[in-house]
Amino acid sequence: MKNVKRIVRETVKRDVCAGWKRGIVAATMMLMAATVGVQAQDKAEVSVGADLVSSYVWRGVYQTGVSFQPGMSLDWKGFSVGAWGSTDFDSFKEFDLSLGYSIGGLSLGVTDYWWSGQGAPYFAHPGSSHLIEGTVAYTFGESFPLTASWSTFFAGADKKADGKQQYSTYIELSYPFTLGGVDMSMAVGAAPWLSPAWLPVDKEGFQVANISLTAAKELYSLPMFVQVAANPATDDVHLVVGISF
Repeated sequence: MKNVKRIVRETVKRDVCAGWKRGIVAATMMLMAATVGVQAQDKAEVSVGADLVSSYVWRGVYQTGVSFQPGMSLDWKGFSVGAWGSTDFDSFKEFDLSLGYSIGGLSLGVTDYWWSGQGAPYFAHPGSSHLIEGTVAYTFGESFPLTASWSTFFAGADKKADGKQQYSTYIELSYPFTLGGVDMSMAVGAAPWLSPAWLPVDKEGFQVANISLTAAKELYSLPMFVQVAANPATDDVHLVVGISF
């Protein structure tokens, strides 16, 4: 069964995250943010997969309804290059690219997010339609697999009213565990000093944006997961169910 580490990475990413381009050069970059326990490999490995989710929720924020989310990655000796996307059955469209490196418990990556929607130009005006995020994550070990991550938009469309870079930031703690034979993970994420570009509130100061619990289990030979995600900053809560292929 695909474990909860992979499920949490893809549903929260983007998310990230992601995940994640300044023009065509940066379009080759993206991160497997907060990848837990990645081991160096002598041979390149290609992974493909997809999720079908009841709604797309990222960092505690609702993006759109029922969505199909394919992804692929190439991993070699701790390096990873990936592509991930999400589309609903109307006009929502997201395409993210990532480049990452992991050694031991440390993961570094860059993600280019693009979610301008169906029919929007991808390569034209990349500075106004792409958001580039850097992520640093650390997993403390197998006996205590807590992962702490720090993600900041450092280029692209994340701008203040005066046109300067806003440096929207998201920090998160996540912890996987098993309960009753079910793979689970808890996560708490926050914006440390101001409302980031993706959080639809206008506040300053520390704001908790995501408190989530994810459970993954195989059902009729298909891995499925259920996630409860609360967002205190927006006073919202979500229940998401998904199937992984």
